[in-house]
Amino acid sequence: MNFNLELIDDKIEFFDAHDLKTLEKNINTQIDHNKAILLSVHHVSHQMSVDENGKRFYSAVVHFKSKK
Repeated sequence: MNFNLELIDDKIEFFDAHDLKTLEKNINTQIDHNKAILLSVHHVSHQMSVDENGKRFYSAVVHFKSKK
């Protein structure tokens, strides 16, 4: 049996939530998971939108890169 192990260099993940606290919790959980595979946060982009009922929706994109 042959195993080919390659390191992940870049990883982009998308998150969304109806409140900032949940969004932050989800991102922090994933940061901890990605530390285990030697990835750190390179860039974060976030956005807030409001629907026709006035309800807020938060989203974020987090770019992880390998530590070199």
